[in-house]
Amino acid sequence: MTPVLQTSHADIASPASASSRPCALETRGLCKRYGAIEVTRNVDLRIERGARHALIGPNGAGKTTFVNLVTGVVAPTAGSIFLEGRDVTQASPQKRVAGGLARTFQINTLFTELTVAENVAIPLSQRMGIAWKLWGKPAHHAGVVEEAAALLEQLGLLQLASRRVNELAYGQRRMIEIAIALALKPQVLLLDEPAAGIPNGESGMIIDLLERLPEDISILFIEHDMNLVFRFAKKITVLVEGSVLTEGSPADIRADERVRNVYLGRRHG
Repeated sequence: MTPVLQTSHADIASPASASSRPCALETRGLCKRYGAIEVTRNVDLRIERGARHALIGPNGAGKTTFVNLVTGVVAPTAGSIFLEGRDVTQASPQKRVAGGLARTFQINTLFTELTVAENVAIPLSQRMGIAWKLWGKPAHHAGVVEEAAALLEQLGLLQLASRRVNELAYGQRRMIEIAIALALKPQVLLLDEPAAGIPNGESGMIIDLLERLPEDISILFIEHDMNLVFRFAKKITVLVEGSVLTEGSPADIRADERVRNVYLGRRHG
């Protein structure tokens, strides 16, 4: 779980003036090389405010590397990253979180011995600057408890609040991870394969949860479950060998022969 530091927006460069169109997240000419290997090649991507934007592509396309670049886990070789118009290319991961960027991970990262409410309360406490004793009996701060309950209710998860995470089905755990990310009050939410590892019988829960997310939050998600992608995404970018092959509406992507050849053929042929 990413720690939240008390950081002001002043730590991030002033808004870019290159475009007056609303844009929550933008990359320009983003590259990542490891020696002679180019993992990300001149990726230009715009995530509009309130977007439901999917990033798809075959294994090895560079999707996770791209997200690591955006979140600051990995430094780019070249290019720029803008969050709400502010240049965050050199900003630390913590400063990007404070600037409105949150991420869930492909692999579950919850505290399994704590309850759902306690897991959600941790980032809430950090965001509010309230001390939270993780390995002792947690102090119950009224504001934290109230906001945690409100968030879980908004997502249809309030019935799970008092249950320990280790008692939950895997699909329910992925849903709690999304709730934790939302506790940071992000402007941009990055979802790294939210349906990964979830049995077919539980995948509907994730789709229902995604459709409950606040409309003003901009969402970029990586996903291999194309049923989820085509149902939830309004725009899709296809990444192949580190480069953007194409992007467009779900209908455009379904009809694109190049996409069918490199990715969709065996899935939606």
